[in-house]
Amino acid sequence: MTTSDRLRAEGYAEGRARGIVIGQARARAECLTEQLTFKFGPLSPHVLATIRAGTADEQQAWMQRLLTATTLDQVFAE
Repeated sequence: MTTSDRLRAEGYAEGRARGIVIGQARARAECLTEQLTFKFGPLSPHVLATIRAGTADEQQAWMQRLLTATTLDQVFAE
């Protein structure tokens, strides 16, 4: 394998891994959005932006809080 082939393969692998991470984040955000909308009704643009901008850990915490929250504020509380 030439240096060019190796670098191309590494770039492809890095791009693929990044694409998977981005896809997972979008899927979490979509799932959370659907669940919150079902439970609390239509979401404001601010809440939607917060969900999309959240880290994987934040999104996971929000999904867990959603199970017991009685208000939307409780889901996003620190």
